[in-house]
Amino acid sequence: MPTAGARYRADADDCVRSVMLGDLHLLFHRPSGITHILAPPAPQILDALNLGACDAAELLRRLRAAFDLDEPEAGQLIEARLDELEAAGLVSRL
Repeated sequence: MPTAGARYRADADDCVRSVMLGDLHLLFHRPSGITHILAPPAPQILDALNLGACDAAELLRRLRAAFDLDEPEAGQLIEARLDELEAAGLVSRL
């Protein structure tokens, strides 16, 4: 579970190669050599993190500005996806 105030970042654009396949994104992570299959909202989270490192609360604000996220549990969803992306090596804590 993300630590309160923990800041996250995604790897630079030159570290990944992404191709859309319908609603899925195939993302080749050059540093690990692994190809990941991502479904929403993971690609959108990575895009929001490409705007700069931030904590989960700021990430949620960025996503709410771009998407209709009025769900009360949106914050928990974002934190769970951050955990998964961190475990996959696509997101790092600062």
